[in-house]
Amino acid sequence: MSTQENTAESAAEAAGTVAAYRSYPVAPGYRLNVRSGPSTSAAVVRTLQAGSSVPIRCQRHGERVSGPYGSSDIWDCIGSGEYVSDAYVQTGSDGFVAQRCTS
Repeated sequence: MSTQENTAESAAEAAGTVAAYRSYPVAPGYRLNVRSGPSTSAAVVRTLQAGSSVPIRCQRHGERVSGPYGSSDIWDCIGSGEYVSDAYVQTGSDGFVAQRCTS
């Protein structure tokens, strides 16, 4: 997460609010690995259950992955140090739907 994102998130928490991110559903029937970076070789930090939705904080290019929504090199940052392949998230777009990650 970038310094700007950390600062904005810290300010929101200090004010008693949480930054709002749009959530998108994970492809039906899939348990999705959440990784520490935008690559299938990055460590799995947790696994999302089937039927989950994810809040996309920002997006970045990474390893190309094929999934139920096609082939994509876009990875969605869903938390601090948490990434999922956009090929498994129903955003309704083949491109970016959130700001690009800066770090």
